[in-house]
Amino acid sequence: MAFRASAFTLCTLAATLGCMAAPVAGQELRAADVYVNGHPTVTAIASMGKKLEAQTGGRMKIKQFPNAVLGDERAMIEQTQAGAIDIARISLGSLGAVVPDINVFNLPYVFRDEAHMRAVIDGPIGAEILDKITKSSVNLIALGFMDGGTRHLYANKAITMPADLRGMKFAVMDNPLFIDIMNAMGGTGVGMGVGEVYAALQATVVDGAESTPPSFLSTNHYQVSKVFNQTGHLIIPEIFVYSKVKWEQLPAADQALITKLSREAQLEQRQLWDKRVGEARTALKAAGVKFVEVDKKLFFDSTAPVRAKYGAPLASLINRIAATN
Repeated sequence: MAFRASAFTLCTLAATLGCMAAPVAGQELRAADVYVNGHPTVTAIASMGKKLEAQTGGRMKIKQFPNAVLGDERAMIEQTQAGAIDIARISLGSLGAVVPDINVFNLPYVFRDEAHMRAVIDGPIGAEILDKITKSSVNLIALGFMDGGTRHLYANKAITMPADLRGMKFAVMDNPLFIDIMNAMGGTGVGMGVGEVYAALQATVVDGAESTPPSFLSTNHYQVSKVFNQTGHLIIPEIFVYSKVKWEQLPAADQALITKLSREAQLEQRQLWDKRVGEARTALKAAGVKFVEVDKKLFFDSTAPVRAKYGAPLASLINRIAATN
């Protein structure tokens, strides 16, 4: 995957050339994330770093750069490809153009629930996709998946079926696929950056939006949208990767250790995420948010044209996912 380096990235590369010039062993591994300290992905990598330091007798350590201090995901990918960042947590959508199988995770209701999603990414399908990323031209080693949560619709109205969305505008991720999903569900999708959504909800430019319970809480959208409709229309995992440039400098034993610790980080992040979701739901209910159950079968049926349109090249993979228990 060829990204054009930004001025920001080039400056960062220049500042870290010394880090690239020597083997990783005996140095700090740089781990980047756009999420803040305390987020499950950041905490899981921190725990991985402690284990790595302990199991190498202090020879290898992880230094974290959370909260997008090294740039947004695009900048992080560029720097990881170049070797200025060792480990990065990124969204799968960033790699879909290079490894098309990844795009299956962005389809509505491709997973029955989170347990089904986890069975898929923990099994042969997940291993195959990680392997395809690693073997692709993106110059990244795919270490593992991380939970990104289940996305639901929120507004100031209870929504139990597609007909309830008629005439309503919803802020969605600014991507034609996600706009098509919202339109198929019965509303009108409006592509928007996350930083724009609160004001749009407050000014009723849109009637609602969609996200996970922790994000609904942390963005304060619950202050202007009081009904959380549990559509569960998207369950999108994320991944964490290692710079291929730096990976190839590692001895086989270190590669094996990092691979083992990455699996442990994936499972630890999952537990942290479940805890975060539970805490968010409790806080939201205490703030007066109403949680509404929906008829998912109706929403599944309404989004069939989206799966047909975007999923046609992935039909065999979709069938394998559906058959996973």
